[in-house]
Amino acid sequence: MFVRGTVCIFIWAFAQGVGASDRISVGIGSANDNIEVYRIGLQRDFDKHWLRDKSWGFSGYWEASINRWDDDESINALAVSPVFIYAPNRSVGTMPYLEAGVGVALISDTEIGGRRLSTAFQFEDRIGIGLRFGEQRKHDLNLRYLHYSNASIKRPNDGIDIFILSYGDRKSTRLNS
Repeated sequence: MFVRGTVCIFIWAFAQGVGASDRISVGIGSANDNIEVYRIGLQRDFDKHWLRDKSWGFSGYWEASINRWDDDESINALAVSPVFIYAPNRSVGTMPYLEAGVGVALISDTEIGGRRLSTAFQFEDRIGIGLRFGEQRKHDLNLRYLHYSNASIKRPNDGIDIFILSYGDRKSTRLNS
């Protein structure tokens, strides 16, 4: 019941966030044991920047995502994560960046591809590289490594490792530099 209630709240919040988000992204990737991964995410830029007086600085965004993992079985996952970006401090042109974040996720099942995750609650760790380009950096292309695990809250804790290629499209005129 708790998981169903949380899922309903997440879907409602996700729908509300579509209008408030700065970017929507779609991704496709794969995980261990030939598991296919699909992801839709909404991102909201932080209104904060650090080290703005240096050539590179930090900013970031919040991401809420809906994920699907498929092999002979399927798992749906809902995730929320703060993501920190390290990028050049310039307001024009193409922007390469590095990103990292740790968030939380709820998964619909605890077994896939012979992997046992034990709990519906998971941590979502990520690192990635990306490129924002086009007019006002409207387009975002990135490659991420994601790791889901319950941090050994309960065993077995096989975890799952995902590589995903994503494309994002900015909906507003805010710049994240």
